[in-house]
Amino acid sequence: MNQFSDMPVTLAGRMYETAARLFPICRSLTGNGVRSSLAILSELIPLTRHEVPTGTRAFDWVVPKEWNIKKAYIEDEHGRKILDFSDHNLHVVQYSTPVDDWVSLETLEEHLYSLPEQPEAIPYVASYYSERWGFCIEHSKRLRLRPGRYHVVIDSELKDGHLTYADCVIPGESSQEVLFTTYICHPSMANNELSGPVVNAFLASWIRTLPRRRYTYRFVFAPETIGALVYLSKHLCSLQKHVVAGFNVTCAGDERCYSYVASPDGTTYADALMDNALRFVPGKVVRYSYLERASDERQYCAPGIGLPLVTFCRSRFRAYPEYHTSLDNLDMISGKGLADSFGLLQNCVLMLERNCVPMCTVHGEPQLGKRGLYPTLSRTGATDNVETLLNVLSYADGRHDLLTISSLLNAPVTDLWPLIETLREHGLLKLLPLRGREAALKRRYPHLPRKAPGTPKRQSSPAARPARLRSARG
Repeated sequence: MNQFSDMPVTLAGRMYETAARLFPICRSLTGNGVRSSLAILSELIPLTRHEVPTGTRAFDWVVPKEWNIKKAYIEDEHGRKILDFSDHNLHVVQYSTPVDDWVSLETLEEHLYSLPEQPEAIPYVASYYSERWGFCIEHSKRLRLRPGRYHVVIDSELKDGHLTYADCVIPGESSQEVLFTTYICHPSMANNELSGPVVNAFLASWIRTLPRRRYTYRFVFAPETIGALVYLSKHLCSLQKHVVAGFNVTCAGDERCYSYVASPDGTTYADALMDNALRFVPGKVVRYSYLERASDERQYCAPGIGLPLVTFCRSRFRAYPEYHTSLDNLDMISGKGLADSFGLLQNCVLMLERNCVPMCTVHGEPQLGKRGLYPTLSRTGATDNVETLLNVLSYADGRHDLLTISSLLNAPVTDLWPLIETLREHGLLKLLPLRGREAALKRRYPHLPRKAPGTPKRQSSPAARPARLRSARG
């Protein structure tokens, strides 16, 4: 097992079982499928559910009508089912309007969607903002359709209702926040949809067990695009003020590779954390630029929003052949794939919690021998074990944070942290106090919020204000 799956076997099993429970549910942009899915995730963490009415504006967008579906099928003239929504919920175009009619094959073809290049796959098709009805079918079945009349039935409802999302805020010692977001609006696709909510729910559950948290952690489960925009429209000022790093998690359940989509300029704290975490994973790692975006990083990093966020994936959306088809099933993901993704994000959290700006307390190279940290017999190879210790001290100048030192030394933060503690115990290292640490981090990661965490805002009395301001403000 690698470092990210060195955890109880039951964790991988529990994560996969949760995905399997969620898989059959027909989720969409709105509706009861989203609510049912959030109810299952609420068994893991205390989610606060929010209902946003149809017609609510979110920047340039509007919350659409709520959609729910009971049944759908196509029958031929002899009563034989050509396809049935109950067999797979991808068989119906998302947000299809109701229909109960007999149509010719020629008319039916205008409402069918298939993939000639993947003849055994059912495609995922949605029409959220233009009313129509349609069915998705394996191309091999479509080719076998013969002229005649077909009974098309879609028992669905489009009405003024609500968009549903949920969040979970886990308080820490600081008001500065780490944001984890994922979307919960796709029907039965395992890697594309379910891996993100499952990984984030288990990650939030683990964070709640930490005895001490430097940061506050915010988890958001919302429909893609419109859900993210609704959330941002309600929390934008607070998020811009407090978020130090954000992670959009999707397509995180397979074992083929690790990948992430960088922030627009690739220089945020989240980029540095993800770069460092992926440096030490086994297997293939792919770094995508923001120009290859296609998930909710589009919203969280958009102009006027500008949050320091990256998207983490295993096989990135649009980059694996099963994407947005029925082939993205429970065979596409594994308990190990989910657990390894959990472990990598767990490492990001530990790096955030342990990151510091160390400073050596002596001038020149310290004499380690008199402190029992250096071999007393000089011979070839005797100092190999203390080389990393000396390298840490070499960069402990009050300018380099531990994350940067980790990258320079090509050693995980989890390996360096015990050395930091050893050097502090021997009085050779001190950590910059809060203001100094935040100033150093701000120089290295310009996107960090300006206000230091935990620092109360200075309030001046009315009498201390210039007279012109007192008169202007009353």
